[in-house]
Amino acid sequence: MADSNVEGDIVVIGLGRFGGAVAEGLAKLGHEVLGIDSDPGLVQAWADRLTHVVQADATSTETLRRLGVQEFAHAVVAIGTDLEASVLTVLALSELGVPDIWAKALGQRHGRILERTGAHHVVFPEAEMGERVAHLVVGGKMMDFIEFDDGFAIGKTRIPKAHAGKTLAECELRRRYGVTVVGVKRPREDFTHATPETVIQSGDVLIVSGPTEKVEAFAATT
Repeated sequence: MADSNVEGDIVVIGLGRFGGAVAEGLAKLGHEVLGIDSDPGLVQAWADRLTHVVQADATSTETLRRLGVQEFAHAVVAIGTDLEASVLTVLALSELGVPDIWAKALGQRHGRILERTGAHHVVFPEAEMGERVAHLVVGGKMMDFIEFDDGFAIGKTRIPKAHAGKTLAECELRRRYGVTVVGVKRPREDFTHATPETVIQSGDVLIVSGPTEKVEAFAATT
């Protein structure tokens, strides 16, 4: 299993749609992933896709201890509609001293309970995805969008046609739009970090950051 608190090793509890996507994403990033679910069908489905997959009752502290979960530095509780199992699993992980616990919440009340039970990070995937899609719908030609709690956002968008063939310094996007270009992705080329000397061309995709409303306004000009 894992050495004591190995940074790259992660346990994902609950292998439904959300948990499975998280586990698969972590595995693709090169992490050792232990998947746990009480459903034998899901365990069988993920058996060949993750490092280890176990059918077990994750609400039991002793069961998790036998599986060596206390040795992991990170845990993700992705249990779906069973709120009691979700809370008890977070409690068990907390009792085992897992230092970094992420938990999926179905609503604000559920999230508050998870935090009080021991979750260090609570995520609301359905609400967050809804907000993200809303920004994409109204954000002009925004291709992707992430908003942080303090009104700061990162967006992925095409370049304004008027700026094609110019350097970022010549475009003065920060002065004109209040956004900062973080990087540029050109078709069939690797992502490159932006510098004032970077020349942007028609077809380029820009990664821009700034206040949410300014990122949205900039995307609307493309």
